[in-house]
Amino acid sequence: MMSSRRKKTHLNIEDQSRHLSTLKMAFQQGAGQSFPLGATVYPYGVNFSIFSKHSKKAELLLFDSIEETTPSQKFDLTPERNRSYHYWHIFIPGIKEGQIYAWRMHGPYQPKEGLRFDGEKVLLDPYGKCIAIPSKRSRSDAGAPGDNSATAFKNVVVHSKSYDWEGDTPPRHSLSQTIIYEMNVGTFTSNPNSGVAQEKRGTYAGVMEKIPYLKDLGITAVELLPVFAFDPEDAPTGLHNVWGYQPYAFFAPHPQYASQKAPLAVLDEFRSMVKALHRANIEVILDVVFNHTTEGSMHGPTLCFRGLANETYYILGSDPSNYADFTGCGNTFNANESIVRRLIIDSLRYWVEEMHVDGFRFDLASILSRDELGTPMAHPPTIWDIESDPVLANVKLFAEAWDAAGLYQVGQFPGDSWNEWNGRFRDDVRSFIKGDDNSIRSLAYRMTGSPDIYEHEERNPEQSVNFITCHDGFTLNDLVSYNEKHNEANQENNRDGSNNNISWNCGVEGPSEDPSIETLRNRQIKNFLTILFFSVGTPMIVAGDEVRRTQKGNNNAYCQDGDIGSFDWSLLNKHADIYRFTKELINFRLDRSHLCDTYDKTLRELLVDNTIQWHGVQLNSPDLSPHSHALAATVRNIDEKILIHMMMNSYWEPLEFQIPISTNSYTPWRRCVDTFLDSPQDILPWKDAPAFDQENYLVQARSIVILVSKMDEDMAQDHKPQQSMHPLHVMST
Repeated sequence: MMSSRRKKTHLNIEDQSRHLSTLKMAFQQGAGQSFPLGATVYPYGVNFSIFSKHSKKAELLLFDSIEETTPSQKFDLTPERNRSYHYWHIFIPGIKEGQIYAWRMHGPYQPKEGLRFDGEKVLLDPYGKCIAIPSKRSRSDAGAPGDNSATAFKNVVVHSKSYDWEGDTPPRHSLSQTIIYEMNVGTFTSNPNSGVAQEKRGTYAGVMEKIPYLKDLGITAVELLPVFAFDPEDAPTGLHNVWGYQPYAFFAPHPQYASQKAPLAVLDEFRSMVKALHRANIEVILDVVFNHTTEGSMHGPTLCFRGLANETYYILGSDPSNYADFTGCGNTFNANESIVRRLIIDSLRYWVEEMHVDGFRFDLASILSRDELGTPMAHPPTIWDIESDPVLANVKLFAEAWDAAGLYQVGQFPGDSWNEWNGRFRDDVRSFIKGDDNSIRSLAYRMTGSPDIYEHEERNPEQSVNFITCHDGFTLNDLVSYNEKHNEANQENNRDGSNNNISWNCGVEGPSEDPSIETLRNRQIKNFLTILFFSVGTPMIVAGDEVRRTQKGNNNAYCQDGDIGSFDWSLLNKHADIYRFTKELINFRLDRSHLCDTYDKTLRELLVDNTIQWHGVQLNSPDLSPHSHALAATVRNIDEKILIHMMMNSYWEPLEFQIPISTNSYTPWRRCVDTFLDSPQDILPWKDAPAFDQENYLVQARSIVILVSKMDEDMAQDHKPQQSMHPLHVMST
């Protein structure tokens, strides 16, 4: 048996050797092969392959340096020798990782037929894994007629499997133990007061230096604003696009986020950041933009997709010379076309397999449900491809379940494993804290996992990604400091950004030196955070909200990389009380002695297994009338070892709430949270919290109080859980 196995292995090696020899001969002859797409490194050279359906001629350009104004070598590909179906391919012996390259495609320029070939334009490889940018590059050059060899983006050949991951493994937190921190790599450490060395500010290396801060706060997942290579010049004159929602390469990390400027350095720096975050037990989620590209409208630059296969990569309008715009960015990616579907899946796989990321948040994800005419599909293949792909089986998938053309799919997004940004949570909680009428019933739904939206899907309780703020809109500080947006710095006459902010400035527009105003704003921020972290769902905060970061009333700071956009680290001392409050809330939520892991339960099972008793200022009498501004709830965790009594008053006067009587089975109530009180009494761990044994609690104006009681350990063993009360049954009466 042993000798037979050796012989079989020997034959396999011989077969493999003959295959490689044949392949090498074919490569040496220059024809190359159509697969894999992109630039693939072999021991004796590099194979290049690219899709371009209607092109008549292809040129591969090689450059000796990124500042070279003309290619050092040019290879003309012929259909007879270098084309298989719609794929152009060529093998170049003797080159290796680090080679700079680009393409030119020649074909008909017939906009009315959807064809926009321009043989003078240097084009990127859609599968290129690294980008090199000339120092003289400008966006205007990309859109101007003529040869742009000197200023165009270019690709760099990458051998991606060469990195040493040192046994890196993903943390794989359950959603019930996930705290998401949305952050921008560029602005997180760009401020000189970040304490990060100048060359590392605004880089992946800068994020690594702030990992102790993230750990101390209690973050378990960072959600990075787009890190696919994007065009920072896609912004008003004199400004820079800092959010990154203008991608041009779906496989390449943004090169300007690297602290070292050698083109290939960005790959190792990104991977080192991921590895370091994993070692700190923090997951990495990427905000990905597969709905449009920076090539924009018909007047935008030709960088890649438009010059390769315009009619394939984009949804065109009824007039094919124009673009359907469901994104508000000038074009819409044709996500359910077969070539584009493959590109999206291959990109996601690459970021998981080669870059070790843990999940994705899909920007304007409803675009992925539109067909090639832009019509929404009941069973969009791209979404199901993503969900059913085995490589992506263990990654987190988050959908921004709407688009800019009015398609709103929150609670109805296709697929079985997608989690959704819950915009209704944001709006309804804002309305309650602001003191709007008709907000009580909606608040109860949002805090219990939005069963009116999600219960029918039999999904886990954390399907709803709950947030008060995100990158898009006011910061938490500005939500309580401004009634109106102030976007003048964006040079669009304050027309950009949403007008529906559901904000309240607490009596003064903008910064205030009035101590009473500042105290109220602090309290409102604590109210928002308390509801967020005590609600069923996956909580997300945006970087800086824990220290009252301000954008000076700008609710669309996509092009602000100075004082408005950057994280001001001096706020950590100025608003240490808010930081501490946020940290303690996160600790409470992640403490398994308080909140049971519900990952294996559906939302319906969770709500049935938990006893939720709703109250108003009087026990068992919730006031759901239009002018009510008070709600209370008593919640037992699944095994009923913890009782939480929460009283919320968004009224502008104090209200006295009745308190449930503590039974002999439980310890007396302890006041763990009172947002009206100054730090550190505003929030205390249960072991340090003062006992409360009164029948009533005076909840001050615009404040929230949380009492906690634990089952006596001697009683816990014989305790039988009580029958549950479904919140839908209460809220529907």
